[in-house]
Amino acid sequence: MRFLHLADLHLGKQMNDLSLLEDQKAILQQIIGIADSEHVDAVLIAGDVYQRSSPQAEAMALFDAFVSQLAAQGRKVFIISGNHDSALRISYFSSLLRTSGVHVTEAFDGRLQRVTLHDSEGELVVWLLPFLRPSQVKRFLPEEKIATTQDAVQAVLRQSPIDREKRNILLCHQFITGCETSDSEELTVGGLDNVDAALFDGFDYVAMGHIHKPQRVLRDTLRYAGSPLKYSFSEAGHKKSVAVVDMGPKGCVAVRMVPLKPLRDVRLLEGNMEDLMRLPYSEDYLWVTVHDELVPPDARVTLSVNFPNILKFSVANSRTRYDVDVQALQHLENKTVPELFRDFYRLQNSDREPSDEHMKVLGRALREVEENQ
Repeated sequence: MRFLHLADLHLGKQMNDLSLLEDQKAILQQIIGIADSEHVDAVLIAGDVYQRSSPQAEAMALFDAFVSQLAAQGRKVFIISGNHDSALRISYFSSLLRTSGVHVTEAFDGRLQRVTLHDSEGELVVWLLPFLRPSQVKRFLPEEKIATTQDAVQAVLRQSPIDREKRNILLCHQFITGCETSDSEELTVGGLDNVDAALFDGFDYVAMGHIHKPQRVLRDTLRYAGSPLKYSFSEAGHKKSVAVVDMGPKGCVAVRMVPLKPLRDVRLLEGNMEDLMRLPYSEDYLWVTVHDELVPPDARVTLSVNFPNILKFSVANSRTRYDVDVQALQHLENKTVPELFRDFYRLQNSDREPSDEHMKVLGRALREVEENQ
């Protein structure tokens, strides 16, 4: 049986107030083409379908069209909610959707949900583990000692009747210790959302979501699909892809990556004004850094003739101590609470960064708010 693994669509995402819906529509159509050319039997979507827990209508319509096309092709679809999603909204009509071969995690009730498939090799069980917080799990498993996400995930897995003699696939949306992150993920202060890769040893393939760089974690069969598009300039060097997973007999799993080509790339561009103006026209999303000693006041406007989608513009020369970003700050909705706190602290303290102790206090406060909710 062949699966296509993707994650972190973040439909409705913006970069510097610029909507990416057109780019997201193009990449989803590309993924549908890959599913067709690769003759996949099912598609695994490992969380963060939307950018916000209350997504705009256009983002919901885009995802509806995407899943409907996959289902119309006769492919099964498995979807879990991520930390950006509302688990309740994602699970709407889940019972009705199952009749079309679309399996969506329902609101967490203390158990690991599963769907059993059959092929020529026998049974194959797909387990669905949405993004979990310790407070959610404690509510349903009060007898367990749960202080961290590691404790929560371990408790849920311990309560689940996983038969290791069968082939098992897990969809999961968490942060595994040691994986490589970027600026566009939302991680908890202090690392309390980390989980150990060893928790997933009982699964033949683990389809992870949450981290935006495609990567394996310790083994080829425990993998982050990564986001299909670059959602921050820290991802400029990423090579985006989807994973094609062939499940043979027990113990035989083959994984290969199929590259994705975006409608517009996200790139870092730097140099002197004269050299930059000689470059070919591009509609990619750019962070342009100019090194001229005397930068004309209309430098950004001049460069926009060649590069209409400059999202950030900086000057770095002998008179600047460091790159000065002269573009407005990113839209608040794209920043995490710790990032907003850092911005505020720097404004109030002559650009000094908050200490580790400050961030730990913030982390404790955020956890207390979460527990009270």
